[in-house]
Amino acid sequence: MGVGHAHPLYRAGDSVVHRAPTEVKLVCLVVFVFAVVATPREMFWPYAVYAAILFVVWRCGGIGVRWILPRMLIEAPFVVLAVLLPFAEGGQRIDVAGLSLSVAGLYAAWGIVIKGTLGVAASLTFAATTPARELPLALTRLGMPGTLSPVIVMMLRYTDLLSAEIKRMHIARLARGDSPRMLHQASAIAKGVGALFLRSYERGERVHLAMMSRGFTGSVPEMPGVATAPRATAGQWVTVALPALVAVMVAVIAWGTR
Repeated sequence: MGVGHAHPLYRAGDSVVHRAPTEVKLVCLVVFVFAVVATPREMFWPYAVYAAILFVVWRCGGIGVRWILPRMLIEAPFVVLAVLLPFAEGGQRIDVAGLSLSVAGLYAAWGIVIKGTLGVAASLTFAATTPARELPLALTRLGMPGTLSPVIVMMLRYTDLLSAEIKRMHIARLARGDSPRMLHQASAIAKGVGALFLRSYERGERVHLAMMSRGFTGSVPEMPGVATAPRATAGQWVTVALPALVAVMVAVIAWGTR
Protein backbone atom coordinates (compact mmCIF):
# COMPACT_ATOMS: atom_id res chain seq x y z
CA MET A 1 0.00 0.00 0.00
CA GLY A 2 1.52 3.18 -1.07
CA VAL A 3 1.59 6.10 1.28
CA GLY A 4 -0.25 8.23 -1.26
CA HIS A 5 -3.21 5.88 -1.41
CA ALA A 6 -6.35 6.92 0.42
CA HIS A 7 -9.54 4.98 0.77
CA PRO A 8 -12.52 6.67 -0.97
CA LEU A 9 -14.30 7.01 2.39
CA TYR A 10 -11.37 8.81 4.04
CA ARG A 11 -11.75 12.56 4.56
CA ALA A 12 -8.41 14.23 5.13
CA GLY A 13 -8.37 16.54 8.09
CA ASP A 14 -6.52 17.67 11.19
CA SER A 15 -9.24 17.33 13.81
CA VAL A 16 -8.81 15.72 17.21
CA VAL A 17 -10.59 12.64 15.84
CA HIS A 18 -8.19 12.40 12.89
CA ARG A 19 -5.17 12.72 15.19
CA ALA A 20 -6.37 10.08 17.63
CA PRO A 21 -4.34 6.82 17.60
CA THR A 22 -5.79 4.32 15.15
CA GLU A 23 -5.67 1.36 17.52
CA VAL A 24 -7.70 3.26 20.13
CA LYS A 25 -10.29 4.34 17.56
CA LEU A 26 -10.62 0.76 16.34
CA VAL A 27 -11.23 -0.55 19.87
CA CYS A 28 -13.67 2.31 20.48
CA LEU A 29 -15.59 1.38 17.33
CA VAL A 30 -15.88 -2.29 18.26
CA VAL A 31 -16.95 -1.55 21.86
CA PHE A 32 -19.51 1.03 20.70
CA VAL A 33 -21.06 -1.37 18.19
CA PHE A 34 -21.22 -4.17 20.77
CA ALA A 35 -22.91 -1.81 23.24
CA VAL A 36 -25.50 -0.85 20.62
CA VAL A 37 -26.18 -4.47 19.67
CA ALA A 38 -26.48 -5.52 23.33
CA THR A 39 -29.08 -2.85 24.13
CA PRO A 40 -32.65 -4.17 24.51
CA ARG A 41 -34.66 -3.38 21.41
CA GLU A 42 -37.78 -2.69 23.48
CA MET A 43 -36.21 0.52 24.81
CA PHE A 44 -35.90 3.70 22.77
CA TRP A 45 -34.03 6.31 24.82
CA PRO A 46 -30.62 4.52 24.71
CA TYR A 47 -30.53 4.77 20.93
CA ALA A 48 -31.15 8.51 21.12
CA VAL A 49 -28.10 8.75 23.40
CA TYR A 50 -26.02 6.67 20.96
CA ALA A 51 -27.04 8.97 18.11
CA ALA A 52 -26.08 11.99 20.21
CA ILE A 53 -22.65 10.44 20.84
CA LEU A 54 -22.13 10.06 17.09
CA PHE A 55 -23.22 13.64 16.43
CA VAL A 56 -20.66 14.90 18.95
CA VAL A 57 -17.90 12.83 17.32
CA TRP A 58 -18.93 14.11 13.88
CA ARG A 59 -18.75 17.67 15.15
CA CYS A 60 -15.30 17.11 16.61
CA GLY A 61 -14.12 15.39 13.43
CA GLY A 62 -15.56 17.90 10.99
CA ILE A 63 -17.87 15.31 9.38
CA GLY A 64 -21.15 16.60 8.00
CA VAL A 65 -24.44 14.74 8.13
CA ARG A 66 -24.83 15.37 4.39
CA TRP A 67 -21.66 13.36 3.81
CA ILE A 68 -22.77 10.50 6.07
CA LEU A 69 -26.37 10.00 4.90
CA PRO A 70 -25.79 9.08 1.21
CA ARG A 71 -23.17 6.51 2.19
CA MET A 72 -25.53 4.78 4.58
CA LEU A 73 -27.56 3.41 1.67
CA ILE A 74 -25.47 0.25 2.00
CA GLU A 75 -27.91 -0.89 4.66
CA ALA A 76 -30.91 -0.61 2.31
CA PRO A 77 -31.32 -4.43 1.90
CA PHE A 78 -31.61 -4.83 5.66
CA VAL A 79 -34.24 -2.09 5.80
CA VAL A 80 -36.29 -3.96 3.19
CA LEU A 81 -36.08 -7.10 5.33
CA ALA A 82 -37.13 -5.14 8.40
CA VAL A 83 -40.20 -3.75 6.62
CA LEU A 84 -41.42 -7.29 5.95
CA LEU A 85 -41.03 -8.56 9.51
CA PRO A 86 -44.18 -6.95 11.01
CA PHE A 87 -46.25 -8.78 8.40
CA ALA A 88 -44.45 -12.15 8.65
CA GLU A 89 -44.04 -12.56 12.41
CA GLY A 90 -46.72 -14.16 14.56
CA GLY A 91 -47.88 -13.56 18.12
CA GLN A 92 -49.77 -10.54 19.41
CA ARG A 93 -50.94 -8.17 16.68
CA ILE A 94 -52.08 -4.54 16.55
CA ASP A 95 -53.86 -2.54 13.86
CA VAL A 96 -51.94 0.38 12.35
CA ALA A 97 -53.55 2.37 9.54
CA GLY A 98 -55.80 -0.57 8.75
CA LEU A 99 -52.93 -3.07 8.68
CA SER A 100 -52.59 -5.97 11.10
CA LEU A 101 -48.99 -5.94 12.32
CA SER A 102 -47.13 -8.24 14.67
CA VAL A 103 -45.86 -6.60 17.85
CA ALA A 104 -42.82 -8.89 17.92
CA GLY A 105 -42.22 -8.11 14.24
CA LEU A 106 -42.36 -4.36 14.90
CA TYR A 107 -39.78 -4.66 17.67
CA ALA A 108 -37.60 -6.86 15.49
CA ALA A 109 -37.83 -4.38 12.59
CA TRP A 110 -37.00 -1.50 14.90
CA GLY A 111 -34.00 -3.37 16.29
CA ILE A 112 -32.61 -4.20 12.86
CA VAL A 113 -33.03 -0.68 11.50
CA ILE A 114 -31.74 1.31 14.47
CA LYS A 115 -28.85 -1.01 15.34
CA GLY A 116 -27.81 -1.34 11.72
CA THR A 117 -28.02 2.41 11.18
CA LEU A 118 -25.91 3.22 14.23
CA GLY A 119 -23.38 0.51 13.36
CA VAL A 120 -22.99 1.74 9.79
CA ALA A 121 -22.75 5.36 10.96
CA ALA A 122 -20.03 4.46 13.47
CA SER A 123 -18.10 2.49 10.83
CA LEU A 124 -18.30 5.40 8.39
CA THR A 125 -17.02 7.71 11.11
CA PHE A 126 -14.01 5.47 11.64
CA ALA A 127 -13.35 5.18 7.89
CA ALA A 128 -13.67 8.94 7.37
CA THR A 129 -11.06 9.78 9.99
CA THR A 130 -8.58 6.91 9.65
CA PRO A 131 -6.12 6.44 6.76
CA ALA A 132 -6.07 2.85 5.51
CA ARG A 133 -2.27 2.78 5.64
CA GLU A 134 -2.38 3.00 9.45
CA LEU A 135 -4.50 -0.12 9.89
CA PRO A 136 -1.79 -2.84 9.60
CA LEU A 137 0.31 -1.49 12.46
CA ALA A 138 -2.77 -0.74 14.57
CA LEU A 139 -4.02 -4.31 14.19
CA THR A 140 -0.57 -5.66 15.04
CA ARG A 141 -0.42 -3.51 18.17
CA LEU A 142 -3.79 -4.89 19.23
CA GLY A 143 -2.42 -8.41 19.12
CA MET A 144 -3.72 -9.65 15.78
CA PRO A 145 -1.37 -12.24 14.22
CA GLY A 146 1.18 -10.57 12.00
CA THR A 147 0.11 -12.64 9.00
CA LEU A 148 -3.56 -11.68 9.17
CA SER A 149 -3.38 -7.91 9.53
CA PRO A 150 -1.56 -7.27 6.20
CA VAL A 151 -3.95 -9.67 4.45
CA ILE A 152 -7.00 -7.78 5.73
CA VAL A 153 -5.61 -4.38 4.78
CA MET A 154 -4.44 -5.60 1.37
CA MET A 155 -7.94 -6.93 0.79
CA LEU A 156 -9.38 -3.47 1.48
CA ARG A 157 -6.76 -1.87 -0.75
CA TYR A 158 -7.24 -4.15 -3.72
CA THR A 159 -11.02 -4.19 -3.53
CA ASP A 160 -10.82 -0.61 -4.78
CA LEU A 161 -8.41 -1.60 -7.54
CA LEU A 162 -10.62 -4.49 -8.66
CA SER A 163 -13.65 -2.21 -8.73
CA ALA A 164 -11.78 0.21 -10.97
CA GLU A 165 -10.67 -2.69 -13.18
CA ILE A 166 -14.28 -3.88 -13.52
CA LYS A 167 -15.36 -0.38 -14.58
CA ARG A 168 -12.60 -0.22 -17.21
CA MET A 169 -13.56 -3.63 -18.59
CA HIS A 170 -17.22 -2.58 -18.68
CA ILE A 171 -16.39 0.59 -20.63
CA ALA A 172 -14.19 -1.40 -23.02
CA ARG A 173 -17.05 -3.86 -23.72
CA LEU A 174 -19.51 -1.04 -24.34
CA ALA A 175 -17.05 0.66 -26.71
CA ARG A 176 -16.97 -2.54 -28.76
CA GLY A 177 -20.72 -2.79 -29.10
CA ASP A 178 -21.42 -5.04 -26.12
CA SER A 179 -24.87 -4.94 -24.52
CA PRO A 180 -24.59 -6.47 -21.02
CA ARG A 181 -28.36 -6.71 -20.65
CA MET A 182 -28.74 -9.04 -23.62
CA LEU A 183 -28.81 -12.75 -22.84
CA HIS A 184 -26.51 -13.68 -25.68
CA GLN A 185 -23.72 -11.64 -24.02
CA ALA A 186 -23.67 -13.94 -20.98
CA SER A 187 -20.74 -15.88 -22.42
CA ALA A 188 -18.68 -12.70 -22.90
CA ILE A 189 -19.44 -11.57 -19.36
CA ALA A 190 -18.39 -14.98 -17.97
CA LYS A 191 -15.12 -14.79 -19.91
CA GLY A 192 -14.57 -11.29 -18.53
CA VAL A 193 -15.03 -12.54 -14.98
CA GLY A 194 -12.49 -15.31 -15.65
CA ALA A 195 -10.02 -12.82 -17.10
CA LEU A 196 -10.47 -10.57 -14.06
CA PHE A 197 -9.76 -13.51 -11.74
CA LEU A 198 -6.56 -14.36 -13.61
CA ARG A 199 -5.41 -10.73 -13.58
CA SER A 200 -6.09 -10.51 -9.86
CA TYR A 201 -4.18 -13.72 -9.16
CA GLU A 202 -1.20 -12.59 -11.24
CA ARG A 203 -1.22 -9.15 -9.61
CA GLY A 204 -1.27 -10.77 -6.19
CA GLU A 205 1.80 -12.85 -7.07
CA ARG A 206 3.65 -9.78 -8.38
CA VAL A 207 2.84 -7.76 -5.26
CA HIS A 208 3.89 -10.65 -2.99
CA LEU A 209 7.22 -11.07 -4.80
CA ALA A 210 7.83 -7.32 -4.68
CA MET A 211 7.16 -7.25 -0.93
CA MET A 212 9.40 -10.27 -0.28
CA SER A 213 12.23 -8.71 -2.31
CA ARG A 214 12.01 -5.66 -0.04
CA GLY A 215 12.43 -7.73 3.10
CA PHE A 216 8.81 -8.27 4.10
CA THR A 217 8.59 -11.04 6.70
CA GLY A 218 4.83 -11.27 7.19
CA SER A 219 4.47 -8.67 9.92
CA VAL A 220 4.43 -4.88 9.99
CA PRO A 221 7.65 -3.52 11.53
CA GLU A 222 7.89 -0.47 13.75
CA MET A 223 9.57 2.32 11.77
CA PRO A 224 9.41 5.52 13.82
CA GLY A 225 9.11 8.62 11.68
CA VAL A 226 8.64 6.64 8.47
CA ALA A 227 5.55 4.45 8.45
CA THR A 228 4.15 4.58 11.91
CA ALA A 229 2.71 6.81 14.59
CA PRO A 230 3.59 6.94 18.28
CA ARG A 231 1.91 4.42 20.52
CA ALA A 232 -1.19 5.63 22.35
CA THR A 233 -0.61 6.90 25.85
CA ALA A 234 -2.80 6.01 28.83
CA GLY A 235 -4.39 9.46 28.64
CA GLN A 236 -5.24 8.98 24.96
CA TRP A 237 -6.82 5.61 25.70
CA VAL A 238 -9.09 7.17 28.30
CA THR A 239 -9.96 10.26 26.25
CA VAL A 240 -10.53 8.63 22.85
CA ALA A 241 -12.42 5.66 24.30
CA LEU A 242 -14.75 7.94 26.27
CA PRO A 243 -17.62 7.72 23.70
CA ALA A 244 -17.45 3.92 23.82
CA LEU A 245 -17.36 3.91 27.62
CA VAL A 246 -20.44 6.14 27.72
CA ALA A 247 -22.18 3.75 25.31
CA VAL A 248 -21.35 0.80 27.57
CA MET A 249 -22.74 2.66 30.59
CA VAL A 250 -25.95 3.43 28.66
CA ALA A 251 -26.34 -0.24 27.72
CA VAL A 252 -25.81 -1.35 31.32
CA ILE A 253 -28.34 1.20 32.62
CA ALA A 254 -30.82 0.12 29.94
CA TRP A 255 -30.62 -3.49 31.08
CA GLY A 256 -30.83 -2.46 34.73
CA THR A 257 -34.01 -0.41 34.21
CA ARG A 258 -35.62 -2.76 31.72
